[in-house]
Amino acid sequence: MEISGNTAFYAGLSTIQTGQNRVDQAASQIAGNTIERAATSQSSELQVERLRGVDRSQQSDLASSMVEMAQGKFQAELGVKVAKASDEVLGTLIDTYA
Repeated sequence: MEISGNTAFYAGLSTIQTGQNRVDQAASQIAGNTIERAATSQSSELQVERLRGVDRSQQSDLASSMVEMAQGKFQAELGVKVAKASDEVLGTLIDTYA
């Protein structure tokens, strides 16, 4: 019996990496948005006016980035479960046939 690359295990690892990349990208967008806001603020009175008139698109971008971050987290967690289950099944197969 020849055991080649376990595709389910590698699919799990790939899912973990994709989830991690999604979290990293969303975190970068959130951090970049925060830096832009901090750089553009000037006096406290002007800052209050800006906070009152925050562009809805910026709020939407922040919300979508938070959702992307949560999805990346769940994606990575599911990848771990797939890789772990695949590893357990492979161990069971080897024990059964050995």
